[in-house]
Amino acid sequence: MPSHPFGNDPGKIERYRAFWNRDEVERPMIGFSRVGWFPLTYFSACASWKLHDLITPSMLNPEQWSDDYEGLLREGVEITDEILRGACPIQVAFPCFLTAPLGSAIRVLPGNVMGDERKLSWEQAMSAADIQRDNPWFEKYLEFADALVDRSAGRYPVSHGAELGPTDPHGLLRGHTESLFDLTDEPERSAELLMKLGHSFVLFVKELWRRVPLFHGCYFNAQYQLWSPGSTTRMQEDTTAGYSPALYRKLVQPVDRMIASQFDNAFMHLHTTSMYLLDAFLEVEEIACFEINIETFNIELADMLPFYRMVQEAGTRC
Repeated sequence: MPSHPFGNDPGKIERYRAFWNRDEVERPMIGFSRVGWFPLTYFSACASWKLHDLITPSMLNPEQWSDDYEGLLREGVEITDEILRGACPIQVAFPCFLTAPLGSAIRVLPGNVMGDERKLSWEQAMSAADIQRDNPWFEKYLEFADALVDRSAGRYPVSHGAELGPTDPHGLLRGHTESLFDLTDEPERSAELLMKLGHSFVLFVKELWRRVPLFHGCYFNAQYQLWSPGSTTRMQEDTTAGYSPALYRKLVQPVDRMIASQFDNAFMHLHTTSMYLLDAFLEVEEIACFEINIETFNIELADMLPFYRMVQEAGTRC
């Protein structure tokens, strides 16, 4: 049995260093989870939530989540693998803490929650994109982070959560279909809104890092249990699956470059639906790492290997 809390042996850090250094290794790091990243029903605090319920900040009490957090992290004791384990505000695929301050109603879906699209005018969308520090949802996010830091007492790292990148809130604010028409009908306004959302994203992440201690000198991402020797953030642009390469390069690439430049080791989460844009993402040299989902319903694993090779040949990490 591991002798360190939650299996967080500092000796595991060397394999992470090798990853970031792009050292020659015999094999990749290996880690497992029985619960995974969509465990909404795992948490007792969600037991009373019903499908299509709207969630408000007052419904979220960090103390009601603490025992279940640590129960999930206890996989590190039960499973002998090579990853560190940490926690973030609401340990599920719960992308609400950035979208809710933008004004989206947060609705319970099967196994997850999501923000409703708003279909705002341009003036309303531009105003909503400026997240205010005193927003109740932003304050709840930081309350969760503070509670996790106190509860962890250094036994596990605390990190930012899995939040949506600028193209996704663009779809929520303007409407998902409308936002795609925006790209060609209103490119200047689209570029301005996307950049404003990018700056709100950076503010959101940096405010958390200002109050979260490092873990053995490291930053951490709890979704992918990824240790980083420098500041990090998880980027996401799922909505780009509907963008042409030209529109990504013109309207989104400058935003992604700005976000990634604010951190030492920013990494990008991608789905197989965006593989036709991979070469354009790789042009953003400021992105230090790519996480690309394996989604065999869309592309078989063998057919994904050339895309992983593209990342390696570009001199970055995957």
